[in-house]
Parts: sequence; C-alpha cells; structure tokens
Amino acid sequence: MRGSEPSRPSLITDRVALPPGLPGVWTTALATVLVLVMLGMLLWIVVVNAFAWFWPAAVCRVVETDGAEHVGIVVGHEEAPARAGGGRELRLQLKVGNRDLDGRDFLWLDERDIAAIDRPQSLVRVVRAEYGDAFGEIVGAVGPDGSPIAADDEALGRLLADGARWRAERRRLEDRLAEARRPLTRLEEELDLRERSVRADTEEGRAAIAALELAAGELASQLGPTLDGIERELARVVEDLVTARLAISAGDRDLEVTMDQVVEVSWPNRMGLPAKIATALRQGVTFLLSEPREANTEGGIAPALFGTVLLVLLMSVAVVPLGVVTAVYMTEYARPGLLLRLANQAVNNLAGVPSIVFGMFGLAFFIYGVGGAVDRTFFSDRLPTPTFGTGGLLWAALTLALLTVPVVVVATREGLLAVPRSWRDGSLALGATQWQTLRRIVLPAAMPGILTGLILAVSRAAGEVAPLMLTGAVKLAPSLPVDATFPFLHLQRKFMHLGFHIYDVSMQSPNVEAAKPMAFATTLALLLLVVLMNLAAIVIRRRLRRAYRGQTV
Repeated sequence: MRGSEPSRPSLITDRVALPPGLPGVWTTALATVLVLVMLGMLLWIVVVNAFAWFWPAAVCRVVETDGAEHVGIVVGHEEAPARAGGGRELRLQLKVGNRDLDGRDFLWLDERDIAAIDRPQSLVRVVRAEYGDAFGEIVGAVGPDGSPIAADDEALGRLLADGARWRAERRRLEDRLAEARRPLTRLEEELDLRERSVRADTEEGRAAIAALELAAGELASQLGPTLDGIERELARVVEDLVTARLAISAGDRDLEVTMDQVVEVSWPNRMGLPAKIATALRQGVTFLLSEPREANTEGGIAPALFGTVLLVLLMSVAVVPLGVVTAVYMTEYARPGLLLRLANQAVNNLAGVPSIVFGMFGLAFFIYGVGGAVDRTFFSDRLPTPTFGTGGLLWAALTLALLTVPVVVVATREGLLAVPRSWRDGSLALGATQWQTLRRIVLPAAMPGILTGLILAVSRAAGEVAPLMLTGAVKLAPSLPVDATFPFLHLQRKFMHLGFHIYDVSMQSPNVEAAKPMAFATTLALLLLVVLMNLAAIVIRRRLRRAYRGQTV
C-alpha cells in the first residue's frame, strides 16, 4: 500500500471571491461622492466670494520702507515676480479706492517693501455714489452753511444724520417732480414720436403735431407753478448736500467728499462680530433692493431681480399650456403612426438645439415678423420708431417658452403615462366622456409630472443669457416694465436680467477686478432665486402626490 504523498505548498495564492456587484457599488458611490464634492466646491466658491461683497473688512494703514502711506482693505496675496536677488517673495493686493485721485482701485505692494501695517479705529470707509469707495481718516468737515465742523464723533454723527435726511428728502422731491411731470412727459414723448414718424409731412400729421403742441403748452402752463415750487425745494436741498462735505486723509493723499455723494459711512475697525454680521445682513438687503450705480459695478440689483422674476413668470404662463396641450395630444389622442413619430423626433431635436439659435429665431420671427406686423397694423403713426418691432419683455418670454417647451412636453408625457390605465377605464365605464376623464381624472393625477417639467423649465430659463441678448435684455433699463401708467404692464419695454447682469459685470465692466465680488453676489442671488421658485413648485407637487398616493407618478 502506497503511503500518502506529502502535501506541497501552493505557489498560487487563492483569490478571495468578491460579493456580487461590489465593484459596481464602489464605482457608483465614488461617482456620487465626486458629484457632491464638485457641487459643494461650486457653492463654496460662490458663497465665499459673494460674502466678500457684504462683509465689512478691516481698513488698514500700510507704511512702506520709503515712508509712503496707503489706506485700504487687503483683498488678496500672491507670489511676487522674481527679483534680481532671487528667492520666493509675496505681495499683497490693497484696495485703496479713492478712484477720483489717480483712477485706480487696487495697489500691489511687495512684502519686503512694507515697514508696518496697522488698523486704527479712526479709519473709515465711505461708500460713494461715484468713483467707488473712499478710505481714510476724517480730519474735518464743513456744514451746510459753509462753517467748519469739529471732527469728533458727536459732531460727525449729527452731520451724517443730517446728510441721510437730506438725501431722503432729495429722493422724495425727485419722485414728486417726476410724478408731477408725468402727464407732460407723456405728451412730449408722443409729440417726439409724431415728429419723427413717416406721416409727419402729411396734412393729417401736421394737424396732429399742432394739436399735441397746443396741448403740451396748455399743460405746461397749468403745471408750471407746481413744478417751480418742487424745483425750488429740490434746489435748496441739493445746495445743502453740495456745501456740506467731509475732509478725508488717505495716507499721503487728501480728498473731500460732498454729502450728495455719500451713500454710507462706517468704521469697520470699531465693529465687533455681532455688528459686522448685522452690517453684512443690512448690506445684503440693500443690495437686493437698490439700483445699480457706476456702470453696474456698484449699488444693487433690484431692476435685474425684478426683471428676472417677471420674465420667468411670463415664460411659465406661456410654456405650461403649450407644453401640456402638446403632451396631451401625443399621449391621449394621437394614434401610433408617422405623425406621432415625427412629433416625438421634433421634440427630441428641439431639446438639443443651442439656445442662441432660439435667440435668432425670436429676433427674426417674434421681433421682426410679429412685432413688425403689430407696428404696421396698430402703431403705423409712430413708424419708423418701433413699438413692438424691437426687443422687449414679451418676445424674450415667448422665446424662452419655445426653448423650454420640450422639457415640459417630455415631463408631462411621463406623468400622463404613469396614470394607471384602470383609472381611465373606470371613468369611461361610469359614463364619463374622454374629455371629462382627461380633465377630472388624468390631468389632476399627472399634475406632479407637469410641475416637474415646470421646475426644469424654470431652472433652465432663469439662467439663459444668449437668447435674451437678442430679444430684449439690456445693460441698464431706464424704467421697469411695471409702473403706475396705464396699462401698468408694458410688455414692449426692455428689461434687466440677472444672468445678463452677471455677464456684463464680469466681462464688460470698465473695472472687472473691482466688480468681481459683485458678479459673485449676483450669481448667489440668481441661485437663491431659482431655488426658491423650485421649492415652491416642489411643495405643491408633494401635496398633489399625497392626494394621489396610490399612483406612481
């Protein structure tokens, strides 16, 4: 009997069997983590840079080795260009403001050339209506009567409070003057259009112009005493604002700031953390509610925010009925065949068309085509000056509706197909017509899917810029599309938009570096606006789903 052979050591290590699907789990998990990290980085970059626009940073006094002094806010550091001696050196970027003195906002200083940096509590930041911020120390002041004022806190506090009251009074008087002049302004605008129209040289046109001139003259005579009184009050307030001023020492430079240019005066170095947080919140609210200044590089975004909201609302009013009706026909009425296949192909192709193509379509069809026909039919007496034959809110909203209609059609079809067939059959079996079944059973049950399409459409339309540049968005709109003048909503007017405002500030600004924080702040406002509008639709969709919990929409 042969003995058992001794066991030999195995030269091949046994492989451990992985659980089925484990590589796929890790791959998908890593992809999800990567997406979340990138999203977090996006939000972090936007929030941090936007917060710099509102946060009251400390004002520094920098003294160079040669004795030169500069006052401003340190906004960044970077590696300095190599010098002859070699070695790695850093330099800091100082926002010095005071643009009216030498035309620059920023100054780069090598750290080897800096002798001292301190933050005295007496340094101020003066936000001005023109020429950007002013940094320095208030060394004197002049009152509205031209007499000098002591530079102590109590006297300056009274002068600044008076300045704020005068500026509020000036705004009130300017609004009163504009309101009182509004009827005369409308007549003057109408007269100007008539004089430039193609019918100005006809007998009918000359008669209309003469009648308008007579009416304008009579109205000017009636409004004369009222307008003169308001203008005298306004001139008195403006004189006080121009006479009263602050004397500021900004290192080795001095400047004067009249009270009519002052928007806000603050002492950031005296603020504690609670005061800085309160100031940042107040600055954020002011940013949302005020108008832009300095070629959109200063001030707020109120007109752009209003224009974006109004544009999205009008787009939603246009796209939802069009998309829902199209989806209902394709799902409920159309029979399988060539027409349905062509419709499906058209919807899919429209979803992939670049947005600038829709902008060109809106320019050619809506503005030059439909708008030109409206002008020739109803506003021929104003031609060649266009009324609807130029970019405006209406054409921009319709262009965005066409851009987003494929999204609404696809989402609505998914919602309609998810409604159980038994619901339709049960309704028809009880004697309801197809239209009654559709209106009372199918569409309410598919409403979550319709709202999903609306959410996607709003998210895409709110950030589009290229079509709007061709159909009505402008850098600065002289008046809002909504005002107190009949018919109150002026769809033919041009408008401002947050997306176009971001492009203009970050790419077309005369001082891109100074406007960069504002571009990020506007980006954050656009993100928050989209989130708020989507949350409203999501809440409504969730309630509808609870009402139809038995379905799989």
